[in-house]
Amino acid sequence: MKKTMALVLACLMSFGLLSGCGKNVAKEDPVPKDTVTTTENTTKTQKTLKIWSFTDELRTMVLAFQEKYPDVKIEYTMIPMTNGEFQTKLKSTLQSGDVPDVLSLEAAFVREYVESDYLADVSNLLPLAKDLGTYQFTIDIGTYEGVTKAFSYQATPGAMFYRRSLAKQYFGTDDPAAIQELVSDMTKFEAAAKTIKEKSKGNTYMVGSAGDFTNLFFANRKSPWVVDDKLVIDPKVDELLDTAKSFRKNGYEAQANQWQEGWFAGMNDSLVDAKGNPKQVFSYLLPTWGLPYVLMPNSTPKEVKAEGATTAKTVGKDTAGDWACISGPVPYQWGGTWIGALKDAKNLDIAEEFIKFATLDADTLKNWATGVYTNEYLRKIDPTIGDKLAQGAGDFVSSQKVVEEIMPKFDEAETTKFLAGQNSYKGFATAAPNISLKLIQASDDAIQRSLNDPLSNYASGKTTKEGAMKEFKDAVKTALPDIEVK
Repeated sequence: MKKTMALVLACLMSFGLLSGCGKNVAKEDPVPKDTVTTTENTTKTQKTLKIWSFTDELRTMVLAFQEKYPDVKIEYTMIPMTNGEFQTKLKSTLQSGDVPDVLSLEAAFVREYVESDYLADVSNLLPLAKDLGTYQFTIDIGTYEGVTKAFSYQATPGAMFYRRSLAKQYFGTDDPAAIQELVSDMTKFEAAAKTIKEKSKGNTYMVGSAGDFTNLFFANRKSPWVVDDKLVIDPKVDELLDTAKSFRKNGYEAQANQWQEGWFAGMNDSLVDAKGNPKQVFSYLLPTWGLPYVLMPNSTPKEVKAEGATTAKTVGKDTAGDWACISGPVPYQWGGTWIGALKDAKNLDIAEEFIKFATLDADTLKNWATGVYTNEYLRKIDPTIGDKLAQGAGDFVSSQKVVEEIMPKFDEAETTKFLAGQNSYKGFATAAPNISLKLIQASDDAIQRSLNDPLSNYASGKTTKEGAMKEFKDAVKTALPDIEVK
């Protein structure tokens, strides 16, 4: 994903799995006001390919595809998902039968469609995936009952980013190998949090929010959430509740809300407590896209204008170069975008060709990851796109073969400079083969969202563990009435 990922997630506020436009083409059917349909080729063409997405990111792939297949007319429709518009419009269209040919599907809802009868079987592309060394977990997400229906151009293993200066201050070293050993499981992670709390006299938190580590527990469950239409609560849920309670009680987390101002403030040292005392955050648990699209943009000072003030004040400092990246306590994955074709698509053959081009073509993936698709490059294909659309270098792609080939190219990248010379691509390459998502189900996102409030209430002492579990189960019943909850 993720040029707009930080903004999208700020609205979604989910624990679960989680761009400019050119010429508009009017649509006869009603669509959300932010929906934009762009025709990429208006010359006489043999076929028209209709593609729907929830951000303009995929349009970069569309333009690159257009360059290779100039005789295909493409109608690209971007429908935001800030308030669920994308899914609302998609579900309505699926019922009417006038479907697009290709869909982009976010991690939070991809399984809903993979497990449905709407997507076409593209299992015939699996030999290409094998040749590219496509990470198995990305294939698993797009596969249901032995049928593969979607592929991804991204892999999104999680990592832990920490402040080097604070590591030296509290642990005597900022060496990634040494810090990784100190936090290599959740018990050690919590012990490190205690050390930071004690040595900083409570002025530095291990994390900004308990939400930072929820994905770690979800990703390492032994049982799926639903078995035989019954809710299964894995022991990891109990561990998550205990850990969140401990971090809140002992002052190991800043109690900031993820994706809101206080949470971002820890990235640039502008965080203060209720009395205005400066505080710091030692680490953030983020996936691949979290580095270029969340951490780096929020690591600089901010201009803040107080209510009634005539001038703005600069708060925080530039923390670039003071960060390092490690695997963290346990392997996990977060986010991503998959591409599938509708089985009722009018042009299924060209839809499949687009999926192959965007997700299983080595040259496309190299260009995507290394920043070839600049705005200048894309405007040569379509001069009407304006000066915003582009794909910067750094996205971690789904092919192990491509990753290993381009890894050295990131030795001098901006992301590497931000990490004081550490090539994060190498770290992600180490983490990606260890990710397993065989347990993922369509209901995961709704169930994990149902735990948000109970987890917060238990951590803050507003309810007992038993009360939190009841609240969780009641929320699941409401969200998924077809699932048996005991």
